[in-house]
Amino acid sequence: MFSQDILRLAQQIVATAAERGLMIATAESCTGGLVSAALTAVPGSSAVLDRGFVTYSNAAKQQMLGVPEATLIAHGAVSEPTARAMAEGAAAQSNASVSVSVTGIAGPGGGGPDKPVGLVHFAAVGPGGLVHRMERFGDLGRDAVRMAALRVALEMLAERAAS
Repeated sequence: MFSQDILRLAQQIVATAAERGLMIATAESCTGGLVSAALTAVPGSSAVLDRGFVTYSNAAKQQMLGVPEATLIAHGAVSEPTARAMAEGAAAQSNASVSVSVTGIAGPGGGGPDKPVGLVHFAAVGPGGLVHRMERFGDLGRDAVRMAALRVALEMLAERAAS
């Protein structure tokens, strides 16, 4: 289902988290659970993956992760403040000490001049603090944007787990 490089990255995350005694949570919008799916493809992931939140709607982001309505109104679902709130909310609503969030526009529709198709915001929380990253993948097609976002989310999760 996943490419070998994605599986290697997921294996690295699971091994690092297990070695360090860390639990992981994910908060996903445009990836729809791909990050959690990649992690659970690794044998032994049940020891480190606490839970995954698929919060596609704004209501789910608010109800499940505690993203403030004011943040969504002021900045939108695809924004740095929302990604940060999602990552923090995933950690707060779970037993995880490491979390990652993904929120973006995979396409083919939904984009605009300020937030084009392919724009994705990420945030990750871990022992080393909270980090944000924004990527503009472009209009690669829905599947390609989602897979590119998966890779970045796993890279950020690996970095936070190791920090």
